[in-house]
Amino acid sequence: MTTRIPREPLKTDRLLLRPTSATDAERAFEIQSDWEVTRMLALASFPPNRQEIERWFADHPNEWAAGDAYRFAVLLDGKMVGLVDVDGIGEGCGSLGYWFDRAAWGQGYAFEAARAVTRFACGELGLLKLIAGHAHDNPASGRVLAKLGFRRLNTVELFSRPRNEYISQCLYERGDTALDGSFGER
Repeated sequence: MTTRIPREPLKTDRLLLRPTSATDAERAFEIQSDWEVTRMLALASFPPNRQEIERWFADHPNEWAAGDAYRFAVLLDGKMVGLVDVDGIGEGCGSLGYWFDRAAWGQGYAFEAARAVTRFACGELGLLKLIAGHAHDNPASGRVLAKLGFRRLNTVELFSRPRNEYISQCLYERGDTALDGSFGER
């Protein structure tokens, strides 16, 4: 029997992370209209497809209710600046992902928000292992994952939909021993 996880926000020192809703689609479309953001994503289209984004966001409450994915809009001063999620959930494992408006890069928001969602995944969801990845040409994301306590596993070839080509993706994991509550508090 699956325990129902309430759709409640998470708070950090500077950010509010609230479960996403259909109303976030327009802001996501704006953020993903920036090539520098979208080229780092594997599955998004570029230019973004408004209807596709609207359908995806409309389904988020259903994914949450089913326990398939938990997606959070990251708000700074009331404005959505990104998204952090855990999806691909099964057998005590999930996949951590995130993307942010370019104006929010380099200010520690990705680490702060991903740390909160990592805690949620390990605490509320009881996951024992998280995986994550980033495009080889996005070393800043690798630094976020390392600071969170993820360890690099390997590099794989992955098709990038926005780039319309195969790219190298660096894969990471946080396993049983890494999920000890320290969460990269360096």
